[in-house]
Amino acid sequence: MSMSFILVSEVGPRDGLQALKRTMPGAAKHRWIAALADAGLREIEVGSFVSPRLLPQMADINAVVAQAKTIKDLHVTALAPNLKGALNAFEAGVHKITLPVSVSEPHSIANVRKTHAEMIYEVRAVITLRNQRFPGIVVEAGLSTAFGCTLQGVVTADETIRMAEVMAACGVDEIGLADTAGYANPAQVKRLFLRLQAAVGNKAGGAHFHNTYGQGLANVVAALDAGVTTFDSSMGGIGGCPYAPGATGNIVTEDLVFLLESMQYDTGIDIEKLRQARTVLLEGLPGQELYGYVAGIGLPKGFVYGDGHA
Repeated sequence: MSMSFILVSEVGPRDGLQALKRTMPGAAKHRWIAALADAGLREIEVGSFVSPRLLPQMADINAVVAQAKTIKDLHVTALAPNLKGALNAFEAGVHKITLPVSVSEPHSIANVRKTHAEMIYEVRAVITLRNQRFPGIVVEAGLSTAFGCTLQGVVTADETIRMAEVMAACGVDEIGLADTAGYANPAQVKRLFLRLQAAVGNKAGGAHFHNTYGQGLANVVAALDAGVTTFDSSMGGIGGCPYAPGATGNIVTEDLVFLLESMQYDTGIDIEKLRQARTVLLEGLPGQELYGYVAGIGLPKGFVYGDGHA
């Protein structure tokens, strides 16, 4: 793995599918996840451990995790919004969970039905459980609305850093920043990640950008400048937050990989195989609107990947 390796973490099977009204059949999910892994994706967020009544799209999460774990060298992650979800995820044997912790309290109440105080209590309980019974599993706090919120409006850098410091004190392993509403701009992104790294050191994690205002890939470049080495993205740009009104999908995996590889970063991902995985996605969700540029156009003539191969 080169010094310029960037981890692309695919969140489509969770963030993408949970935002859709319809449900992808379990067998189709497995084919899609397998195709993503075959393209070179090393980390995939395969779903969320939530009430099937609230999100029927995730009702088969245990089977999805079990199948994903059979894929060689794949780091299987999942979202868990509370202690119960975390226990189920731990028992299912995921390699990592992400706890969604909103910097904006109105968003926290809408998204996970908890105040800040209640969510902090929940995170502490999850860490205690992990430490006692599941010591090998990584726990990330994903700070949603870190750059702004459709409900609260402005979210200050001080608010975000304060929450990051609280999460570090709770004992989480990683703290990522999510632009849930798509409000972030590149100058803000660079400043905030540099502050995050200064505040929590090696617990500073990756970036999760949405493309609501078309700033997603510009924000990636700003985060790269700040030394960020992990980025979440979703194949075809599907997804978004149901509790962030008007927020469109995540940044597009295919376009993110093209950006990184063209800048001579190594992702280990084959863009042509990604395009094939997109076809597998559409087989599972016929007629689904997908976004992005590279998938339709293909690679430029003479394109050279970040590791030097053409």
